[in-house]
Amino acid sequence: MVSHIVLWNLNEDLTQEEKREAALEIKRRLEAVAGMVEGVISLKVIINEFDSSNKDIALLSKFESREALKAYQISPAHVEAGKYVGSVTNGRCCIDYEE
Repeated sequence: MVSHIVLWNLNEDLTQEEKREAALEIKRRLEAVAGMVEGVISLKVIINEFDSSNKDIALLSKFESREALKAYQISPAHVEAGKYVGSVTNGRCCIDYEE
């Protein structure tokens, strides 16, 4: 099993309302991809609600294998969602590991 964790911050030039809307749209788009790609065990987007955190959005996902992660990353649905995510975020951090 492979875990894929990604963290982002929303762009600073967005208002608080725009940040909230963007976060919800990221969640909607990325979680929808899970049902479109074979090999996804779980995929959840978390929107930060605490001032103690230094990232705004987290993607926590698990895949059956490295190949399943790769299939997810290159899937048209993920690529399209990624374009939106990239347009409203910055400071991406990622870690992938096998369990």
